[in-house]
Amino acid sequence: MPRINLGGWAEHAVSWLQAHLSWLFDAVNTVLSGMYDGVNATLGAPDALLMAGILAVVAWWLRGLPAAVLAFAGLALIDSFGLWDRATATLSLILVASVITLVLAVPLGIWAARDRRVSAVLRPVLDVMQTMPAFVYLIPGVMFFSIGPMPGLIATIVFSMPPGVRMTELGIRQVDAELVEAARAFGTTPRHTLTRVQLPLALPTIMAGVNQVIMLALSMVVIAGMAGAGGLGESVYAAVTQVDIGGGVESGLAVVVLAMYLDRMTGALGKRVSPLGRRASAKEAAPARGLASSKVLRYRPGTAVATVGVVVLALVAGGMQLVGGDGGRQAVAAGENVGQGQRMKLGYFPWDEAVASTYLWQNILEDRGYKPDVKQLDPGPLYTALAQGQMDVQFDAWLPTTHQQYMERYGDKLADLGAWYGPTSLELTVPSYVKDVDSLADLKGKAGTFGGKIVGIESSAGMMGKLNDKVLKEYGLDGEYKVVSSSTSTMLAELDRAIKKKQPIVTTLWSPHWAYGTYDLKKLKDPKGAWGEGEQIHAVGKKDFARDFPRVAGWLKNFKMSEADLSSLEAAVQKGGKGKEKDSARRWLDARPGLIDKLAPVTG
Repeated sequence: MPRINLGGWAEHAVSWLQAHLSWLFDAVNTVLSGMYDGVNATLGAPDALLMAGILAVVAWWLRGLPAAVLAFAGLALIDSFGLWDRATATLSLILVASVITLVLAVPLGIWAARDRRVSAVLRPVLDVMQTMPAFVYLIPGVMFFSIGPMPGLIATIVFSMPPGVRMTELGIRQVDAELVEAARAFGTTPRHTLTRVQLPLALPTIMAGVNQVIMLALSMVVIAGMAGAGGLGESVYAAVTQVDIGGGVESGLAVVVLAMYLDRMTGALGKRVSPLGRRASAKEAAPARGLASSKVLRYRPGTAVATVGVVVLALVAGGMQLVGGDGGRQAVAAGENVGQGQRMKLGYFPWDEAVASTYLWQNILEDRGYKPDVKQLDPGPLYTALAQGQMDVQFDAWLPTTHQQYMERYGDKLADLGAWYGPTSLELTVPSYVKDVDSLADLKGKAGTFGGKIVGIESSAGMMGKLNDKVLKEYGLDGEYKVVSSSTSTMLAELDRAIKKKQPIVTTLWSPHWAYGTYDLKKLKDPKGAWGEGEQIHAVGKKDFARDFPRVAGWLKNFKMSEADLSSLEAAVQKGGKGKEKDSARRWLDARPGLIDKLAPVTG
């Protein structure tokens, strides 16, 4: 059977769309970005507890006092985790994606319910949309819209649309045919039959579809954090890649709180707007009418009262914003404010030297009057964003081997801003207690000792390709060992677990790395030179970086770090703990008076 090159056709199709319909993607990006920014600004403007109070009033109106208390407690818990801004960003993405999805899905469902040919055409399309792995939708999203909320928004709309269409079609088809015939017999027009008979009776099923759309949107928004969508998805992704148990638990609980709130509120809204739902709610409330305590717990304010409560809280929030002003902004000395508030986007992937150098430069740039934003991404999306001009710079390009594939792929769309550290070395390493294994050649015939595997890092890293394609073959290990792709943090966690249990393990590693100062490790010698010569670590920016940030480009051209400085910076960031990388880099920088003037001079 000849191979069908469907993947190649898909790549050509994406390239053609990028070349010929970029104006359309720009227009879509502008509209959706405006919607998202507006909703996010609205939800993020009030103080966290005031916004939690507004959402609690909505819960009181829809479900009663106990639901309001629990909603406020859950939202206050998110604020106590320091995740409120990310939670509102996630909620904004969900709301915008859900509204757009329903605007498209409900009419399609109505059309499919009224025409079986349309239903037959839509069914396989919806099957593909619903069963395609969610991660796949991020690929064209990043290619068409680069990183940020837009790829996540588009992917969320596509992924969450099928239940909206299916449940709308199902609800209308389930309406009793005799009721429809009776409406027509009395001369009701088809449009009025739909709006006055079918839709009201189908509303409970449609609202169930709305609930499913929102839940799927929430699950996809978390996945979209891999493409830089921000919000809680970014927190979850960062916790997973860095094996941050505490951060994972907190961000995961924040997602659970949002999911439960949205699920309960959409379910209650379905009962409130549906005639059948209101009748069922009235029957449930009837047995408890004589109990005073039950009356208090079951009391739900009318729409007018709830609206007044929301408006009052919103006005209080607005007043606090006016009084609070912008006095908390950090002052910059006039002679050092060369950035003049210019924004800069710094990207990094979760490698230790990348984290350390990125947060070091975030502090330096802030001291010089810039406004740097930092975002974690995988290497592929990060280099794509740099090539498209959606990110400005990243500080951890290993050249000419590890990341050379990206430099070749994007060519003149990237700017090499100079090497600041080197040479490095790539290696396999084992704990020092592993005897008789001192070089790569010593691994031959000892796969059973190490479980037949080498614990690696991200599969997209050039180091992994070189290990599989050259190093293992050079030493005759390619049929004996399996290289397990994971992430840098997972690899380090496996190494730490094995050392604590005194178990043999072989992992990928590189120098410099803080692990050599933390654990007693052996670098396996490479007598055949399969790894090649050491690499240089470069700063790489978008094509026009030197034009947009000429002074910073000059600083980076002269930026150098010794192995001692980089190792101590990495150790300081590691010691500071997860989520405090910027503060740790700041303490390291403050402990070296005059260093910032050396790295980022403002005179001359």
